[in-house]
Amino acid sequence: MRMHTVGAAAAELGVEAHVLRHWEEVGALTVRRDANGYRLYDDNAVEQARTVLKLRRVGLSLPEVIAAMAPKKEAAQAVVRAKIAALESEVVRTRQAIVFLQHTLECRHRYLDDCPDCAQFVREA
Repeated sequence: MRMHTVGAAAAELGVEAHVLRHWEEVGALTVRRDANGYRLYDDNAVEQARTVLKLRRVGLSLPEVIAAMAPKKEAAQAVVRAKIAALESEVVRTRQAIVFLQHTLECRHRYLDDCPDCAQFVREA
């Protein structure tokens, strides 16, 4: 099993070393220490950090990451379900924004306030 320093693990993951230290401090990451107290990242710790990184990149906060990685599957699933619902709502809002903005590009009215369709979009927001 390979062992990495915090710097080597951070470089492999493409993050700064202070990020890994912070994740450990808040409980999102478990890292072994050597006799001198230096952090040692074995393959499991690097993989755990990779999971934290992926969960952060899909929008989970650190408290949500910790809950999503909890040993109790029900708690983890609840966090993931809530994030899916939030992302689905965001997708709906984004699609509505695209429709509105696309209309403003094609609108034949000089001012958006003069357009009944634009006014309808504004009332729906």
